[in-house]
Amino acid sequence: MLIHPKIVMYLTNPQLENSYYKTVLVIESCKTKEQLEGASRMVENFKELYGLVGYPKALLYNLDRKLDKQLWQL
Repeated sequence: MLIHPKIVMYLTNPQLENSYYKTVLVIESCKTKEQLEGASRMVENFKELYGLVGYPKALLYNLDRKLDKQLWQL
């Protein structure tokens, strides 16, 4: 189950859940802009892979917000 502050989603695909959390951890661990560029590519790959199969756009939106937040923290 994925718990978001405003959204609770049950994920039936453990691979999706693992990929999502791994991407979030990578974003949060970035300390330089170069690392954040790599994380941005990871987010784009996530979107490309899971966006095509119709998973909730909230996940994709949340990853974009985390990228923006991390960029402002650098």
